[in-house]
Amino acid sequence: MKTLDLIDSFSEFKEFKNIDRETLMHILEEVFRTALAKRYGTEDNFDIIVNIDKGDLEIFRNRTIVEDGAVKDENLEIAYSDAIKIESDFEVGEELSEPIYMSDFGRREILAIRQNLVSKIQDYEKSLIFQKYKEKVGEIIVGEVYQPWNKEILILDEEKIELVLPKTEQIPSDRFRKGDTVRAVVLKVEMRNNNPVIVLSRTSPIFLERLLEAEVPEIYDGLITIRNIVRIPGERAKIAVESYDDRIDPVGSCVGIKGARIHGIVRELRNENIDVLNYTPRLDIMVQRALAPAKVASIKVDEENKKVEVFMEPDQVSLAIGKGGCNIKLASKLVGYDIDVYRKGDEYPDDVDLHEFSDEIDQWIIDILINIGCDTARNVLALSKEDLLSRTDLEEETIDEVIRILKAEFEDEPGETTTESKETPEEAPAAQDAPEESVAAETPEAEAQPQEPEEKQ
Repeated sequence: MKTLDLIDSFSEFKEFKNIDRETLMHILEEVFRTALAKRYGTEDNFDIIVNIDKGDLEIFRNRTIVEDGAVKDENLEIAYSDAIKIESDFEVGEELSEPIYMSDFGRREILAIRQNLVSKIQDYEKSLIFQKYKEKVGEIIVGEVYQPWNKEILILDEEKIELVLPKTEQIPSDRFRKGDTVRAVVLKVEMRNNNPVIVLSRTSPIFLERLLEAEVPEIYDGLITIRNIVRIPGERAKIAVESYDDRIDPVGSCVGIKGARIHGIVRELRNENIDVLNYTPRLDIMVQRALAPAKVASIKVDEENKKVEVFMEPDQVSLAIGKGGCNIKLASKLVGYDIDVYRKGDEYPDDVDLHEFSDEIDQWIIDILINIGCDTARNVLALSKEDLLSRTDLEEETIDEVIRILKAEFEDEPGETTTESKETPEEAPAAQDAPEESVAAETPEAEAQPQEPEEKQ
């Protein structure tokens, strides 16, 4: 048959480099079978042979030879007299295969085949792009800014695939121009009007997590686990990390020598302050670390309502809240509890300083109580006797005497009843055993090193 040069006839093939040969053959066969079914009513009795290397396409129609006058369907049957014109030794009942030439198709049919072929190849390429990036959700992509707009930026990857970075997914201080290189994480992939839309993000916590994995080998290898990440993009971020190997300092590993590791991430995030905290399952200690650099005096935990009341010195309150409430918002998200900060003294308005009992309690006993964070009568009474015994190593008789003296201070007040508290250790003042593990990388030039933990009593 006549050779059909598909490469020349359908020049669009040259643009579709991602389609493998076998798939292209299936698409060609499907398109021509559709055209044959439309022209002849069925495509079941046609054989299509595609040779991509040579650019050849051959079509054969198979018909059964029947006696003259017995033809019911010319597409499926051929009269004996017509068959012997093609080859003289045919007999009734045999099958005849004859070629179908492209010249047999009309101009409109050829144009329809061409359009259908290009459309199917484009649809297949779109599905390839969709599947490729669907598997890359959560991964960092590097691309080049092709066109910046007010509401979004169009980015091209290394294969010239279009990606979108919406304004809402950009760090507020991001400023990109055409030709700039952008790093972002694939947030989601969806089909809109049969076109794949790949949405990138630089504000997602996943972006910060992937940057950490790239900079900190211990995280990539699984020696350090990221327990939680919370961010206010461009302002501040808090990261809780944990190591299952006592020989590895998770905070120090993330920060690096003289902050070398964390500074690269800070620069990428436009000088976003990053606090790296050592994770602990103890809520009271985790709250104190999350509120760093503020120092906590005491904590009350409401498990039922998922709330934490934190009491601290007046000069520490502003540090705990942070600029625009940034610090306390992130701390609440990090621990999963609503945190309310109060000035010390608001906890018990009628509280009495322990030093006022110096005429009844020995000074060395008062000093021991203060060292465990109990500097007022109410703070001491908030702990159970068992907690006081374990924390202070005082004799039981001494503890009983101290409790008796402190309770007597409030017994004369109208309507005042005092009972021994049954609060859990998480509800008790815990500032004394919460080492500060936070690291704040304020600017890329600042050294971000883990602070030395306070000595436990």
